[in-house]
Formats: sequence, C-alpha cells, structure tokens
Amino acid sequence: MDIIMPQLGETVVEGTVALWHKKPGDTVAADESLFEVETEKVTMEIASPVAGIVREILVPAGTTVKVGTRLAVVETAAGAAPKSSAAEPAKATPPVAGASAAIPAAATAPLARDASAKLSPVVRRLMGESGLRPEQIQGTGRDGRITPEDVLAAMASGGGTATPAPAPGRSAAGIAPAPAPVAGPDDRVVPLNKVRRATAAHMVRSVATSPHTLQAIEVDFHKVEQARRARGAGWKEQNGFALTYLPFVCAAVCEAIAEFPYVNSSFDNDELIVHRRVHLGIAVDLAFEGLLAPVLRDANRRDLRALAVQIAALVAGARAGSLSADELKGGTYTISNSGSFGTLITAPIINQPQAAILSIDGVHKKPVVIEGPDGDAIVVRPIGILAQSFDHRAFDGAYSAAFLRRLKQELEERDWLAELN
Repeated sequence: MDIIMPQLGETVVEGTVALWHKKPGDTVAADESLFEVETEKVTMEIASPVAGIVREILVPAGTTVKVGTRLAVVETAAGAAPKSSAAEPAKATPPVAGASAAIPAAATAPLARDASAKLSPVVRRLMGESGLRPEQIQGTGRDGRITPEDVLAAMASGGGTATPAPAPGRSAAGIAPAPAPVAGPDDRVVPLNKVRRATAAHMVRSVATSPHTLQAIEVDFHKVEQARRARGAGWKEQNGFALTYLPFVCAAVCEAIAEFPYVNSSFDNDELIVHRRVHLGIAVDLAFEGLLAPVLRDANRRDLRALAVQIAALVAGARAGSLSADELKGGTYTISNSGSFGTLITAPIINQPQAAILSIDGVHKKPVVIEGPDGDAIVVRPIGILAQSFDHRAFDGAYSAAFLRRLKQELEERDWLAELN
C-alpha cells in the first residue's frame, strides 16, 4: 500500500516530513504512528492505515513535498498489491495562532544538519535564528526529540544569542545577579505544558517585535443590552447558548474596519499587508492552561446572528481540541474577551504578525450624563471599556483613536434589536 502526504487542511498544499518513526523492514500496526508532518502552523503525527511491513521510504525526513506525494510503501500481511491511500492523522500539537508567523523564513540562517538527525526543518530554522544548540534544549517530543515548542520556550527563557550574555557572575547592568529561586517545602512546582510554553514564547516574541501602544475608549452598551434583554431568553432556548456582548462587538469592528482598513493589516518583513477580507481571531482560554485564537473567516460578510453562531462553534471546538489547522490560522485582527471576569481594562499583546488587537472588558452599570434637548440628565447605563493595542509601525495614535471612536459610535447608535428580529 502506498502511503501519501495527507491533506492537513483545506488550504494546506504541502508539508514537511519531519520524522519517520519506522525504517524499512520494520513492522507497523494499523493506527500506529508512522511519521510526523510539519506545516507552518501545526505538527501532526500520522498513523499507518494498515498493518504490515515498511518496505520502502521514498521521501527522507526533512523533505517538503506536495499533498498526494508517495512517501512510503507498506506491504500488508497478505502481500496485497499496492493501493494509494493517505495515512490518517494520529494527533496534532495545537499551535498558538501566529506563533510561527512572526518568524520570517527568508531572514533566518538554517542550522547545520550535523547537529542531530532528529531535528525537523522548522526546529533547525528556529535554532538557526536564535543561536541555540541542541544540547541547550531539553526535548519533550517522542524519544526526547526537540519540538518547535521546545525551541520557543528556550528562547522565551532567555536562551540563544539575541541578547549578549553577561560575564560569569555579573548581570547586564554589572551587578551580581539574584540567585535562582528554589522551591521550598510549601511550594508546588508546576511544569508548563506545550500550549502554555508556546503561548509564553509567542507573547515574548510579540512584545520584542512590535512597539505596542494602548488606547482605550468608554462605550455605552445601552442599545446592545436592550437587544440582549429582549431576545436573550428566546435566543438561548433556540440555539443552546447565551447571547453575549462578543458578537455585537465583532459586528461593530467589521463596520469600523471598513472605514479604517489599516487596522486590519499584517506585517511581512518591511511591508504592511492591508487585508480586504476580515478574518477575526477570537482568543479562547483553555482552562487557564494557554490560549488559542481560532479564526472566524469573512466576518464582515456575516450578519449578527451568523457571527454569534460561528463564534460559539469556534470556542467550543477550541476547548474540545477538535479544530482543524485551517481554523487556527490566517487571522487579520484579534479580539480578546475577558469581560466575563469583570475586568476594568486590559492591555492585550498583539497576535503576530497582525497590527492590532482589541480587548473587551467588563460591562458595569454606572451613572452617566446624557445630553438632551431639555438639558443634561443623569441616568444609569451599562458602561464598558474597549482597549486596543496596536503596532505603532503600522499606523499612528490618531488613526487608532478615530477607529475606536467609529467603533463606539456603531455600538451606541446601531439598531441591534432590529437585527435580531
């Protein structure tokens, strides 16, 4: 039976054979891991579809090939004639959105292949950029193999040559460094899992890459709350989940982006790519163990109802670990929602290589002054803060402020109730 490069996602056209778990002559069981494939966004173990003997490996580890390419031949126990078949994915390592996108391949110096035969192309590229060596990294993959997440974690902890190392016993400021913390008898040591380490590394790289600037605006959610109160109970009964503030904000963001398109952009080396389509990344907390940002594609082409349904599906899929590689990449603007915890204001970290990210914080009832034809009046309204972190290389504060003003106007003045009828 021919083993071919599988289709790992709707838009994925090629993959890199990162590692073979079997060699010619080895036996393999059905559903046993046969090899690993890497793309820019996911590392996946591929299982053999049949039991048999590996007769040939046609594509060596480290080679990038198109989907459908013959990779190996497995002879079944009965010696059946070869039949083309794609191996089944065994398990995927969930990526943090944008974790590898912030590392331009063309700008890196690949690591020499003499370091270790187990290093995949992506790992070599990351190590070549950081200056790290295999002996400096503790591998957590199969048989101790170094994974991309291991390299990112080492970079986040200060490994590599990006920052010159101080002389022994001295810090960069010329002062003796503080001793490393030691766990005491009352402390609990919690090893970071892959998602948490990758999340941490991505955040560190983002702060180092982009000059973050924060702006925030106060929004009166009165009309949004009117729509939620009037339609919320029926919506939950019909759809099985609550109608939150998030889809309303997403809809308003799409309208504001239409007037301020640079907000919906990404960096590619020294160029700014302004996207015509709005693919919203929705930050999802994974039970406090890390973050994913599944992508709601073409959000600007969906109405309020469709946005709410699709957001709920993406959040559920992220927490269940059932999203495909395509659903975790390609975002052009990200929205983070911590409002359910009652936060006041959050300075979110940009999801590289995007140019901006929006935080939705808690909505609280407050007395506000309303201007009317008969004078001012004090009323109680649901007030929340929307905070945008943006890359100052992409646009300036005035542009960001104008975008936020348009977003506020959309949320406060739009007839949301009519859109839910």
